[in-house]
Amino acid sequence: MELSYLFFLSSGLFLGWSLGANDAANIFGTAVGSKMVRFRTIALIAAIFVVLGAVFSGSGTSETLENLGAVNALAGAFMVALSAALSVYFILRMGITVSTSQAIVGAIIGWNFYAGKQTNYETLAQIFATWTLCPLLSGIVAVILYFTFKKLIKCCGMHLLRLDQLTRCGLIVSAAIGAYALGANNIANVVGVFVSSNPFKSLQLGSFYTLSAIQVLFFMGAIAVAVGIMTYSKKVISRLGNNLMRMSPVLALIVVLSQAIVLLLFSSVILHDWLAQNHLPTLPLVPVSSTQAVIGAIIGIGLAKGGRNIDWRTIGKIITGWVTAPILAMIICFVSLFFLANVFNQTVYLP
Repeated sequence: MELSYLFFLSSGLFLGWSLGANDAANIFGTAVGSKMVRFRTIALIAAIFVVLGAVFSGSGTSETLENLGAVNALAGAFMVALSAALSVYFILRMGITVSTSQAIVGAIIGWNFYAGKQTNYETLAQIFATWTLCPLLSGIVAVILYFTFKKLIKCCGMHLLRLDQLTRCGLIVSAAIGAYALGANNIANVVGVFVSSNPFKSLQLGSFYTLSAIQVLFFMGAIAVAVGIMTYSKKVISRLGNNLMRMSPVLALIVVLSQAIVLLLFSSVILHDWLAQNHLPTLPLVPVSSTQAVIGAIIGIGLAKGGRNIDWRTIGKIITGWVTAPILAMIICFVSLFFLANVFNQTVYLP
């Protein structure tokens, strides 16, 4: 493999690191914030499962981003990923958790503008719709789980210590599921723009399984996500741990589980095909924001409890980050592509 490809891929790996640093708060921030699980323990579990999700279930959402804008030059893919990563990093530095999914969409649109390519507005409208549907669906799931758990706890009459033990186990399992869902749904954000220029070859794992070339690429991106989780996510976790709303361990479990369910719904090829075959409405296979899913779940539970304990100011800051990320990524990408093409003489798009 050429060293030049590894250099260009580095921006995707940086974006993966940024995603891990940012979105770990969505996977297990509530668990750590509620003091039920140690950061190191659950971060290691999340790092392992995010790799598994990316490698074995990550192909479903890549096609959607390719339809939005098929980045057809390696140097262009490098700048698209770098622009998204920089926008996420700058907003993270302000202590605001942000949507990587929205940042990569903004960067791709910036590349489309610079390259004179037509943005697929049907796909863009589909993606915009999920930005509303994702938190709404997560809020509905959270409310259903909230009243279900409340009724079960009341009917069982469980001792408080026993409830805490089960909740701790539930948080760990839910974080593993959430990390798997994050890898499956969001790996397209990390390295999806590099798929068309992927130089990796398939990799034989003993006599049991063969990783395809795309899975090897996804593995590289997922390792970067895992490193982001382990090295920087602790600085962001407190933002979603208890700042948005004071949460008991059971409520933290509901938030994590709701987020995991929603991400799996938007990334499961099996579910999508089954619904289509049975002539039922399908959810698009789109990289959605785990941040939006968590915020939707927290707001849903907060409204179910009367809405008095929600920190609307913090939520307002996070929503500002959602709006800023794609715009900032688009501007950075457009300007940077100009310098990359005219100063460094790189081919950033093919006619």
